[in-house]
Amino acid sequence: MSTHFDAELIRRHDINGPRYTSYPTALQFDEHFDREAYVTALSKLGHGVRAPISLYMHVPFCDTICYYCACNKIITNNRAHAEAYLGRLIREMSLHRDHLADNHAIEQLHFGGGTPTYLTNAQFEQVFEALGQSFNLLTGAERDYSIEIDPRTVDPERIRFLAGLGLNRLSLGIQDFDPAVQKAVNRLQSEADTAAVMQAARDSGFESISVDLIYGLPLQTPESFHATLKRVIGLAPDRLSIYSYAHLPQRFKTQRQIRDADVPGPETKLALLGTAVNTLADAGYEYIGMDHFAKPDDPLTRALRNGTLQRNFQGYTTHRQCDLVALGVSAISSVDGVYCQNAKTLDEYNAAVDAGELPIERGVALTDDDRLVRAVIQKLMCASTLDIRAFEAEHDIDFRDYFADEMRALVAFEADNLLEIEDDAIHITERGRFLIRNICMTFDRYLPQAKEQRFSKAI
Repeated sequence: MSTHFDAELIRRHDINGPRYTSYPTALQFDEHFDREAYVTALSKLGHGVRAPISLYMHVPFCDTICYYCACNKIITNNRAHAEAYLGRLIREMSLHRDHLADNHAIEQLHFGGGTPTYLTNAQFEQVFEALGQSFNLLTGAERDYSIEIDPRTVDPERIRFLAGLGLNRLSLGIQDFDPAVQKAVNRLQSEADTAAVMQAARDSGFESISVDLIYGLPLQTPESFHATLKRVIGLAPDRLSIYSYAHLPQRFKTQRQIRDADVPGPETKLALLGTAVNTLADAGYEYIGMDHFAKPDDPLTRALRNGTLQRNFQGYTTHRQCDLVALGVSAISSVDGVYCQNAKTLDEYNAAVDAGELPIERGVALTDDDRLVRAVIQKLMCASTLDIRAFEAEHDIDFRDYFADEMRALVAFEADNLLEIEDDAIHITERGRFLIRNICMTFDRYLPQAKEQRFSKAI
């Protein structure tokens, strides 16, 4: 993998663009969306066949603020807010349950935030009791039930408790181990505490541990980030996500606490990414795509190899067959060609649930063309290849005719050895995988009308 990271090529193609956790992207979500379209999509699941579902739950609360964070979160030490929120979250579960057939199965469950471990043990027990009443939770090895944690908020006893609930995958934030960087972003976190949490997870039977790092944070250098990477590799996580920090203080108030002069410039940031790619490759981790890396025997790596990898609002996942039902403030669902997002503010979310309504704020129902383009983008992002003949047979189109303009545009990427175009296939090269967003942008029908500044840089 090290030999395929071409810094000069990436530099030339480093433009703003979507991350394609969905197509169409969230920019196309409309407040005038027909909410009944989502209800209809829910009601269709599971009629005559088993309906596998991925369930996401958003817990927006945090005790403290990390200055880099752009997530939908609420900073408070008042636990009463969480109690009231849980009551409404449970009511939202029952609102969904009213529209689901009995033979659905929750194959994947994920708690995100915010900081999900903001909740007390008693509150977690309350949540799982309600989940069991509204959804068909699994207890066998096929379940993939995960939670994001802040290692500063848990101890080994808490980890054992979470395992007892049935959670078997753990995602924890590190971001950077360098003390100067941690101080600059208001997130002081020791390696010893992080290691203790990870060991407790392994001892408690968690099957997979993933860690998050961020490159481009204030005061980072390639040398300091390499040191962090070596320390993280020593902890042997199964997966890593290496996210790019987007410094947008005009949009996110908390980022105004970061000195602009401390943020690495484009050249340093590119060097940080190169350091991450090369260091992880040397340690034996495989590049899954975008910002994801995993051990060679990880289910994510196996899904990449066998063609079952999926990309959705949770990033890359192994549950390609699952529709996504999302609960909580700002959460985004994807069910049978319908995307919808819940209200982004707590007041609006509360008001909708109190009125007995699904708290949907906006969404979009995919057109036939949207589904075709989405299928192309999924193939390229998840398999790095598109079998034109198989695609034509599946979707009953002449691919080169339907995507004539796009095929002509791909020639420029072929000239840079980012992809290869054959009579019956499009293959993304190894170095082209680092610029997969750019390639997929070629097929995006909405991008010409979108404002480029609404998206992050490709790198």
